[in-house]
Amino acid sequence: MPRRSRAVSQHLENSRQAALAAIEHYNKPGVPFRTRTYVLLMNVAWTSLFHAVFVQQKRKPWYVKSGTGKGTRYEWVDGDPKHWDLAKCVTEYWAGDNPPARKNIEFFLGLRNKIEHRSHPELDPALYGECQAMLTNFEDILTTEFGGDMALSGELGVALQFSALRPKQQEEALRRFQGAALADIRDYIQTFRASLPPEVLESSQYALRVFLIPKAVNHPGSADLPVEFVPFDPQKPEEMEKLRRVTTLIREKQVPVASKGLLKPKQVVSRVQAGLPYKFTMDTHTRCWKHYTARPLGNSENPENTKSQFCIYDELAKSYGYTEAWVTYLCRKLADAQEYKAVTGKAPVPTLDPDPG
Repeated sequence: MPRRSRAVSQHLENSRQAALAAIEHYNKPGVPFRTRTYVLLMNVAWTSLFHAVFVQQKRKPWYVKSGTGKGTRYEWVDGDPKHWDLAKCVTEYWAGDNPPARKNIEFFLGLRNKIEHRSHPELDPALYGECQAMLTNFEDILTTEFGGDMALSGELGVALQFSALRPKQQEEALRRFQGAALADIRDYIQTFRASLPPEVLESSQYALRVFLIPKAVNHPGSADLPVEFVPFDPQKPEEMEKLRRVTTLIREKQVPVASKGLLKPKQVVSRVQAGLPYKFTMDTHTRCWKHYTARPLGNSENPENTKSQFCIYDELAKSYGYTEAWVTYLCRKLADAQEYKAVTGKAPVPTLDPDPG
């Protein structure tokens, strides 16, 4: 690794200290809303890390006031050059690439202003996956750019505290998450997730989902690690099948949830039709939820196993409700005529044209 200048070292120190403070806050017992302060501190950590990267590359991460080359003049604030904010750093670092790690940061950039001055502990379980990925991505880039000696893992046990919520508490958190007080935040989260391609949404660099499975110990020495992270390769079908089995094995049956804010199939059809230039019927909708596996088939033994960002099962009513994110997702995907045909098996029929039968 190249020798680090004083400026690079200072940015790295600021970055690591902010990240460690974020983790300490998230893991502190009794904190009512972990995500808010964690996101604010990780914003500082990421920004300082990018500044260190750019300075190491002999670039000036400062806003330009005018000019180019040797005639460049920079903006100044209180005697110091005005450094790029995180959004600008993301654009400069990844340029035209859009990896899952970038989408993870962009998710929190949009969320930060919505939660900065509000307290909603019920958001913590819903955002754990994105929060953990934000940290692991940070360490990946930190060590890639500056070497393994900069890793945080030597100073941490399990990075972010796993949720200790039991099913009843999870039910209550989900009920509050569906309430009117969180409508704007919920809509943002669902719409952002729905806008992502499946390969990004399912990537551990966008959201890291963790399963804890009790380990059977049959002989001395086999339980040296109380928590073991087992990697898997998405490109290997046999490893993905193992992951699917584990997911099925440990998925707890969901209890009934409130349907407030959810849409009936007819409402989905009406809203999607209004946003598409093609005909969209109940039959089209059925083909869509089957194609995108938004919910199980009607004869499923586990009707609650839905993609919750799109669909939620109401056990009391024995029916499914759909989210606004599902409407947004369908309007975006089906606007492409080839995608429409691939999903429905039929060529799209323009709304104003007579049905050819």
